[in-house]
Amino acid sequence: MSRASGDSGDSSRESSRASGRAFTPLEERLDAWAHRRSQALAADAGPWRRGLLEFAVFTAKQAWACVFGAVMLVLLVLARLVYPDDALLVRSDALVLAALTVQALMLALRLEGGRELWVIVMFHVVGTVMEVFKTHMGSWAYEADGLLRIGGVPLYTGFMYAAVGSYMVRVFRLFDLRFTRYPPIWATALVAVVIYANFFTHHYLPDVRWVLVGAVVLLYARCVMSFRNQRTGPRRRMPILVAFVGVAFFLWIAENVGTWAGAWIYPHQSAQWHLVPPTKFVAWLLLMMISVVLVTLVHRPRPPTD
Repeated sequence: MSRASGDSGDSSRESSRASGRAFTPLEERLDAWAHRRSQALAADAGPWRRGLLEFAVFTAKQAWACVFGAVMLVLLVLARLVYPDDALLVRSDALVLAALTVQALMLALRLEGGRELWVIVMFHVVGTVMEVFKTHMGSWAYEADGLLRIGGVPLYTGFMYAAVGSYMVRVFRLFDLRFTRYPPIWATALVAVVIYANFFTHHYLPDVRWVLVGAVVLLYARCVMSFRNQRTGPRRRMPILVAFVGVAFFLWIAENVGTWAGAWIYPHQSAQWHLVPPTKFVAWLLLMMISVVLVTLVHRPRPPTD
């Protein structure tokens, strides 16, 4: 290894330690590459080239943050397109074993840290409890066969929820997220608990989801999120509500892929697949708030220092 590349790697690790969010080895290399390219362009590149590089780094880091969820979506699509219907191991059990294998490999290859694992465990519990209840109430359904399941819920579903948490932990670290005027953690936790409860109680009591959307807007309206693509780059800022809406939209897109792949179906899709109603976007937005609160238990929101 050359001295220059060693210095870049050491600097990346120092930057990671300074932020309190240690990179995995692959993330260190990704950040070091972004730093080297930025330094190389700094002297003679015009604004368009610098902008394209920043966009490329942003895209690469976002893609890596999504890796767990992307792998799960690929597995779901492959299970529909190429997995034989008459296989000895039924499709849902094969998906459970495949998800476990991916998780084990990411840990063994140090592509994932211990903090992601804690988030994944929390999301498994939160998601699976809700799935068991919702399938019992007929909100959606899974294939009825398979042994690796709880009630009507195959165990791979927990990994789909966990993918959201894994993404959020990664973006905290990769983009060194900081927050101005972040609401009190106790208030966000209280709203998240009520949101989670409403997913159950609205089957028996009035649905207060729009009241909860209003509570989310009131809580986070003044909060601004700042991030940087690489450690020497400028901080970019955006209202955190814009980020929430963007993530919820991509979750809705992923849900459409999942239902098309037959991972689960809603009642209106039982005869033929149809697009998931846009109203589900609100459900994803609210569910994501539970994700945000769980992740803040691992990565406490901090204000910018520069």
